[in-house]
Amino acid sequence: MSYLNTLEEAVSVIRANANWRGISEEAVARMRLQNRFRTGLDVAKYTAAIMRQDMAAYDQDSSKYTQSLGCWHGFIGQQKVISIKKHFGSTDRRYLYLSGWMVAALRSEFGPLPDQSMHEKTSVPALVEELYTFLRQADARELGMIFREIDKARERGDAAHERRLLDSVDNYQTHIVPIIADIDAGFGNAEATYLLAKKMIEAGACALQIENQVSDEKQCGHQDGKVTVPHEDFVAKIRACRYAFLELGVDNGIIVARTDSLGAGLTKQIAFSAEEGDIGDLYNSFLDCEEVANRELSNGDVLIARGSKILRPKRLRSNLFRFREGTGADRCVLDCVTALQNGADLLWIETEKPHIQQIASMVDRIRQVIPNAKLIYNNSPSFNWTLNFRQQVFDAWLSQDKEVASYDRTKLMSADYDSSELALEADEKIRTFQRDAAASAGIFHHLITLPTYHTAALSTDNLAKEYFGEQGMLGYVANVQRRQIRQGIACVKHQNMAGSDLGDDHKEYFAGEAALTAGGIQNTMNQFVA
Repeated sequence: MSYLNTLEEAVSVIRANANWRGISEEAVARMRLQNRFRTGLDVAKYTAAIMRQDMAAYDQDSSKYTQSLGCWHGFIGQQKVISIKKHFGSTDRRYLYLSGWMVAALRSEFGPLPDQSMHEKTSVPALVEELYTFLRQADARELGMIFREIDKARERGDAAHERRLLDSVDNYQTHIVPIIADIDAGFGNAEATYLLAKKMIEAGACALQIENQVSDEKQCGHQDGKVTVPHEDFVAKIRACRYAFLELGVDNGIIVARTDSLGAGLTKQIAFSAEEGDIGDLYNSFLDCEEVANRELSNGDVLIARGSKILRPKRLRSNLFRFREGTGADRCVLDCVTALQNGADLLWIETEKPHIQQIASMVDRIRQVIPNAKLIYNNSPSFNWTLNFRQQVFDAWLSQDKEVASYDRTKLMSADYDSSELALEADEKIRTFQRDAAASAGIFHHLITLPTYHTAALSTDNLAKEYFGEQGMLGYVANVQRRQIRQGIACVKHQNMAGSDLGDDHKEYFAGEAALTAGGIQNTMNQFVA
């Protein structure tokens, strides 16, 4: 949006209304530029286009993968994007992730809950809206600081610097980035999924991640007891999400289909099958069954026919049915192909460990049917990354007849190994994991679901230990404030970050010279200029 064009528009509107005395055309132009995105749908349309462009770029060059971190509060998301802009000068290919786990654990009115879809489903779109509220405020704050510099340049008569600042406004990169939002298993039937999807899209979500678990049995992807649904049930929810996007005019919205089949050994129902080889029959073919004869029938038995055989699926007292051991990867591949053939755009395969070859083996099979299939991958804190990769290196060395006698595979997490050759090789594999997986396992987007949950816990633990211990106030000053100042962390000036300067600008717009502003000489934030 051009500064001068926006100013011209404001002039034409304001000068057509003679009674609007005291309204500054330039103030109106600035406020419009500071609030480029009026609604969540504006955000969803803008960010969906970004994701589509990034997906196309990745198809051409796998080094152009994307990344995100999970954020459980608007301030956390805001600070993450501010930090990205500060360190890298651009937000390109960096997103936000909204984790259902963190909504359950941190944002429910019931208090901390496990990741089982027990939290209020309205808290999910509420967090999407909150994240974008904070990102919009980051735009308004940063642009406001540029506008103040423009005013200073004008006061000095420095036209060249003023022009450079105006150019920076015209080429300003917003803090608004795509959010991939977790809708769990849809919080009910397909209609419930559709209604919640609309709320999430209206709040700004351009990408919805939905999983193939039973909604009322939903478990965290890294816990036991997961139960999947037949493909037709899951496809109905994918369609529900697509209808929500299309109804709201976000025609290029993104649906991420997640399969938990690798770790899910149960299903709640036997799929309907009209003929041999259809999708229901394929789903049922993975059931753990035993062949029966009429005389072997028991009260309440459920039977299915497969060819000339009559089979009894193994059923638990919970009325759930088991899948055969070792079929998880095959079920994942079928889940993914079916989802992509029925409207999903991206895949998510929840694994039990971060192992590139395991992921690639499934993606290669999917791509035999859908050549441009792409994954979003959970670089989960549920994985013990240090132990996993040290054990991977240990196993590789063992197969190569390298010396491993000095290592105990079961104790590789020990700090005693931290400077060892094995640990250093493992750390290098962790460092390059995202790049390598993007190149060889079709992973378009890497995310960490719960990082800011853990960073908040770690930083709070460190502060509490020092502040309430021998360091006292120095525990805060040396370990927090001093580091913020020297690292250029914007929120060290917390009044500015919370909108004090923005409020002062508005007071002057509204009241002119009569405005009582907070940013005068007595404001203690002036201590942080240097």
